[in-house]
Amino acid sequence: MKVSLSATLYVFVFAIAAIASIGISVALSEFPTVEQVSLFCVFVVLAVLAEVYATWIPTYEWEISSSIAIYLAAVFILGPHLAVLLVFLASLLSEGFLRWRIGEERQSSTLLEIIFNVSQPVLAVMLAGGLLYYLGLDSLELLHAADFPLAVAVFAIYLVLNLAFVTGIVCITEKRPFFSTFVRSIWQFSSQYLVLCVSALLLASMYSISVGHVFLALFPLTLVHVSFRAYVRLQTEARNTFERISQLLDARDHYTAVHSMEVAELASKIGLEMGLNRREIEQINIAARVHDIGKIAVPDSILLKPGPLDEDEWVKMREHPVISAELIAGIEIYSPVAKAVRHEHERWNGTGYPDGLKEEEIPFISRVIAAADIYNALTTDRPYRKAFSKEVTIRMINEMIEIELDPDVAAALLRVIHEMPVEQPVDVGQAPQRVEV
Repeated sequence: MKVSLSATLYVFVFAIAAIASIGISVALSEFPTVEQVSLFCVFVVLAVLAEVYATWIPTYEWEISSSIAIYLAAVFILGPHLAVLLVFLASLLSEGFLRWRIGEERQSSTLLEIIFNVSQPVLAVMLAGGLLYYLGLDSLELLHAADFPLAVAVFAIYLVLNLAFVTGIVCITEKRPFFSTFVRSIWQFSSQYLVLCVSALLLASMYSISVGHVFLALFPLTLVHVSFRAYVRLQTEARNTFERISQLLDARDHYTAVHSMEVAELASKIGLEMGLNRREIEQINIAARVHDIGKIAVPDSILLKPGPLDEDEWVKMREHPVISAELIAGIEIYSPVAKAVRHEHERWNGTGYPDGLKEEEIPFISRVIAAADIYNALTTDRPYRKAFSKEVTIRMINEMIEIELDPDVAAALLRVIHEMPVEQPVDVGQAPQRVEV
């Protein structure tokens, strides 16, 4: 992957700052005691394990690691300068292990990524620990009530800097707005960050009793890490299960299963064309992949009918978006998009179903999926007609703007269509006045 000059310079600045931080820490560190060396080694091992087994959250495309608690506990117990060296060593080891596990085929393209992933936590710890250094404190044992607000302040500085540094490189490489991305990152995982803050405080508090108590405090931190990984895995498996159910429709209706995957791909392209962020595009993709799952409740006599449906059959068919939404609403990973799935068949002029919403009343995700859904239906062979050509489809979509389709979404769809390969026209005769999907 080609890296922009601005991203390279961004990483270069962090590398220089990290080298300076390490140099300062080495110069100012006193010779450690046996106890400090022992804790240093233990914290390095724990931090490496936390980084290697960090929890990747697909829905948000973000990674949460309990190493944050380890790093901040090291600042409080070992002092800012030893903590900087600890973070450098742990980050370097974890990055090396992760690249080795990925395989040699990607190693040549990840040097900048490794430099950034090692440099930015080093700099964040140096600046956060700088508050203690500024106050003339070598460590923070949390023996007094007044120590806790200071410890929370150090944690907050580290967290804000860490997220700001990561958000910065993401925004440079993906051209996202910085402030909204940064705020969303904090908000989405505020509870997890709070738990990590408490864990760091607990480790430091236990050290004030004895070194042995530090190891005792590691058990709840480990439990939090394992529990959160299990929770995310459960959510991911739930998503995979529902997507497999959608794919099982292939056994009944080959069009529906293939249709859902193709609609998800096209809807994601529309979102990208409209400048949506990765989180919003992921929500569109999630909703599109299961938007027709309610058809599993539609009888074969209707779903597989080779000709147009009569009015009674359409009444039954039009129940499927409501069923789809009800099926997924109880699953947390789908809860943000259940409403969008329910209203995917609403139309801009209010003639859609199930609730007759119009214009801005229709959830935005629904409008994007609807556009992709209609395009896919027009360009796919159906039991009662052949697929329309690209030229005819474009003409029909233009006619649907401000009638069935959101004008802005339709414009983005047309831009995406124009970038697609040209296909041979298909003679399908007179185009229908209205398309049911």
